[in-house]
Amino acid sequence: MTSKAFIRGVGSYLPARVLTNEQLAKTVDTSDEWIRERTGITQRHIAAEGQNTSDLGYRAAVEALADANMDASEIDLIVLATSTPDLTFPSTATMIQELLGVRSGAAFDVQAVCAGFVYALSIADAMIQTGKGKNVLVIGAETFSRILDWNDRGTCVLFGDGAGAMVLSSTPSTDKGAGEGILNTFIRSDGRHKDLLYVDGGPSSTQTVGKLRMVGNQVFRHAVKELSDSMVQCAKGVNIEISDIDWFVPHQANQRILEAVAKRLDLRRGQVVSTVAYHANTSAASIPLALDTAIRDGRIKRGHKVMLEAFGGGFTWGAALLDY
Repeated sequence: MTSKAFIRGVGSYLPARVLTNEQLAKTVDTSDEWIRERTGITQRHIAAEGQNTSDLGYRAAVEALADANMDASEIDLIVLATSTPDLTFPSTATMIQELLGVRSGAAFDVQAVCAGFVYALSIADAMIQTGKGKNVLVIGAETFSRILDWNDRGTCVLFGDGAGAMVLSSTPSTDKGAGEGILNTFIRSDGRHKDLLYVDGGPSSTQTVGKLRMVGNQVFRHAVKELSDSMVQCAKGVNIEISDIDWFVPHQANQRILEAVAKRLDLRRGQVVSTVAYHANTSAASIPLALDTAIRDGRIKRGHKVMLEAFGGGFTWGAALLDY
């Protein structure tokens, strides 16, 4: 008998330092108006010196565990989505495992760039369904500020740092009105487009970390199509209509992408959770950050159907449908 993955808790963390468009314009050939018109971003959070991805992920995990009313000792699997690990190895997930004091189970990283959190949810859901995990901590954490070319105004204005987390369990939540958890996930990739969004360094090829590079207009075009299609396929897999979904929590890459996808699927503007103005693009952390924001401010309530969707380098993309 297969188990369901119920959503027990969510949490997030943002570094204290805020970098506004006006501050950025003092060091880069750009302006607040230029950034806002093209992206919708007004500010981003930047990790402090010595503050690593594991530190951000740990703080988000603590918040999610508190929301779930669970102790870290109950966790038997940690899946971390990140493209900015502390070290090449060991995995940053094991570092968070140590920070939490977890002494059993397993921990590993997933690398699917901005689609990483959806990929990680898909893995966690499968592990719970097959009985390989009972209480799974899924984290998206990034310090993208460390891989940006701060002289490239086409990319450095887009990204920020942060982390978000979710606790999934084979045991239902006791929260009043809590839903059935993860209803379906859908993930895809296409390696033919790797040169459109990538980091130009790596241990095997250059022996360096490298910097992020992107062909923005091409990424935009692919993202709108694949995000829309993945949402439809994910909902169709469990015989749910897009019109029956309460909330849409997309990867927070660019406000224009969010609006284009909403238009393509005839979504109401108020249904789409957007935090890109304040968080910028935090890659694998953006969905759990936005989800936690909308839960904390009361928009998303227990029993609501929520669609998560993301698109990232690789290309990788996917969607996850939740009954929160």
